[in-house]
Amino acid sequence: MTRAILASGTQTATINTEHTLRDETGSEGKVLDAIIDLGNMVSGDTTEIRVYVKTLTGGTLRRAYYQKFVGSQDDEAAIKSPIVYVPAITATTEWKLTLKQTVGTGRNYDWKVITD
Repeated sequence: MTRAILASGTQTATINTEHTLRDETGSEGKVLDAIIDLGNMVSGDTTEIRVYVKTLTGGTLRRAYYQKFVGSQDDEAAIKSPIVYVPAITATTEWKLTLKQTVGTGRNYDWKVITD
């Protein structure tokens, strides 16, 4: 299977705003995953990553993945890595990736979405 970058960019976080990094509609049957760089986070920062999917056309987007990250993510002693791999999820109708920084100073986050 050949993997390809579907979209990429840098998101500057506004505190307590859920930023949509990618909203992929009409994606039935696609396997989508993402890579996000949390290397700019420092002590006192908190960031959340979510993926939403729809089960049926006309249905409601529901959260399928959630992960919260606190503090600096570039810390080998604490077994933290600045690179986050969002698990592959098969899109049914719609797939949406979001990032929300809830605490700290707004940071820049590099990201990319990969598909088959």
